Amino acid sequence: MRKLPRVLVVEDEPAIAELIAVNLRHNGFAPTVVFDGEAAQREVDSVLPDVVLLDWMLPGESGVALAKRWRQQERMKTVPLIMLTARTEESDKVQGLDAGADDYVTKPFSTQELLARIRAVLRRRAPEVVNDAVQLGELSLDAATYRVTLSGQELKVGPTEFKLLHYLMKHPERVHTRGSLLDRIWGDHVFIEERTVDVHVKRLRESLGAASAMIETVRGAGYRITAQPQAIKAKNDPTPA
Repeated sequence: MRKLPRVLVVEDEPAIAELIAVNLRHNGFAPTVVFDGEAAQREVDSVLPDVVLLDWMLPGESGVALAKRWRQQERMKTVPLIMLTARTEESDKVQGLDAGADDYVTKPFSTQELLARIRAVLRRRAPEVVNDAVQLGELSLDAATYRVTLSGQELKVGPTEFKLLHYLMKHPERVHTRGSLLDRIWGDHVFIEERTVDVHVKRLRESLGAASAMIETVRGAGYRITAQPQAIKAKNDPTPA
């Protein structure tokens, strides 16, 4: 018998929580509803969900604070988080994504859109059959062991950032638009905004540390990875007379 994907719904408005739960049950999911961060933590400590729908405004600890804390926990580091909120400003979306959310849904939302987003993050979580190793300069990535190293030192890279880095390293020196990266890394899910790419590139650069300059922003075009960043090129180029 096929196991139903477990969805943890963290929403303090009972009517909204019940509406979400009913629609999840009718569409092949197994929802669990809690109303605050403390109860949510108890649930994830007990049974790890396949995806979390997390309201921004919760009594006590906010959804953003909870997302940040979960992303520091080994157990919850790779569980997809979808933020639910009435906040619609771009800065709020960026804050939610920076906190560790994989997607962001603004209220009011259609249940069909929410279901599509849940299916999308679950598809992205599904492991790809890739066992190759790639190297660019001193940066190495081994997909079989899920390791990234810089000059032999292992780096900690999140799951989405790992897929992004893997794709870039497989196609070095090429400029990739945000739209093409969405298609390659996130799939054909039409609801994901291009701004999401910028947030994950920022996280990737933070993870790469001294190698962050290898990820170059090409103004008006997108991103590329290069073994010789522009800063190094400029330093090595002779000063014109």
